[in-house]
Amino acid sequence: MISVELKLSVRDLVHADLASCGWAGSAHHLAGVAVQLERARLGEVDYLVVCTPTDVPVAKAGIDYRVKEGAGTLWQLAVHPALQSCGIGTFLVEAAELRMRNRGLRHAELGVEESNPRARALYERLGYVAYDRSPDTWDEQAPDGSLRRYETMCTLMRKELCQGVFRT
Repeated sequence: MISVELKLSVRDLVHADLASCGWAGSAHHLAGVAVQLERARLGEVDYLVVCTPTDVPVAKAGIDYRVKEGAGTLWQLAVHPALQSCGIGTFLVEAAELRMRNRGLRHAELGVEESNPRARALYERLGYVAYDRSPDTWDEQAPDGSLRRYETMCTLMRKELCQGVFRT
């Protein structure tokens, strides 16, 4: 068995990172992420990336502070496909939770597609509990470049965050 250890870091996503994030979605998706960076500048969201020692993003996630009072809502979580199941998603979610605690929030929330049991298993392992279901939709880019409406059903999950402020 060969073992490789990477030293990873978490930081805010910046526009220059988008060129390295093609693994996370289509050009349409990344254009939407770019729009969210303006919301990050205003403090409405945080958009985090996990990076390798060469500062290349290998995972990303947004935290929206405007969806529900007293909670941060995680969305658009993605880990580079070649690095899934290596603990990077856990590292990213824990970093996001730290950001929420440092803002004094009591809960973290997210929606996970019901067709994605691996992601749901991760969130349950991290202490998230299902509390409802909700349909969700967004535009996605087809292979021919056209846009189509994607519809899915999500399980809504919540985790109570420890009280107190923590520093990284």
